[in-house]
Amino acid sequence: MANMNLFEQLVYYYQQNGAYVLSQFMRHFLVSIYGVIFAAIIGIPIGIFIAHHTKLSSVVIAIANVIQTVPSLAMLSIIMIGLGLGVNTVIVTVFLYALLPIIKNTYTGMLNVSDDILDSGKGMGMTRWQILRMVELPLSLSVIMAGLRNALVLAIGITAIGTFVGAGGLGDIIIRGTNATNGGAIILAGALPTALMAIISDTVLAWIEKRADPTQK
Repeated sequence: MANMNLFEQLVYYYQQNGAYVLSQFMRHFLVSIYGVIFAAIIGIPIGIFIAHHTKLSSVVIAIANVIQTVPSLAMLSIIMIGLGLGVNTVIVTVFLYALLPIIKNTYTGMLNVSDDILDSGKGMGMTRWQILRMVELPLSLSVIMAGLRNALVLAIGITAIGTFVGAGGLGDIIIRGTNATNGGAIILAGALPTALMAIISDTVLAWIEKRADPTQK
């Protein structure tokens, strides 16, 4: 590889290690997805709750904001004390960082539903649960999807440093490149799929967000 230019070195690395790169790509993506899914399971109900109890919203969002101020590597280290090395530590870290965009967007989406529409639902005899399921959630879905979109892109970046706690992923390839002599091609071999994953995820979720927007139908 010494006589090859950077592009040739990159192509050669993929030819020799394609299966390994693909396995780390899938591992990276799944860790990111799991963290965001768990955050959505917790964060969306919290966002709905504080939208109906607005006095609590500032406290809940402030707590989620505080989590965001902690550097991701420091958060990994703190969680590692309790969970040890491995994938679980990264999933919990992703979960914590994904909470803010999910909670905040769910809360904002719920508040953006017109009071006139809610009053119409009540006038039709809908229960509170029916209004939530048939009116509020459908109308706020595009805003919630925007929160999930931001959370997933953020998660992909955080998962890249999961290699420091033995979680693998594409960050493992990047670190190998930094430790190798003339490892620029190896760094790119990990960085390019990471960027591609973020771009594809953002594009797909942006399309879903647009489809979920009732004003676009």
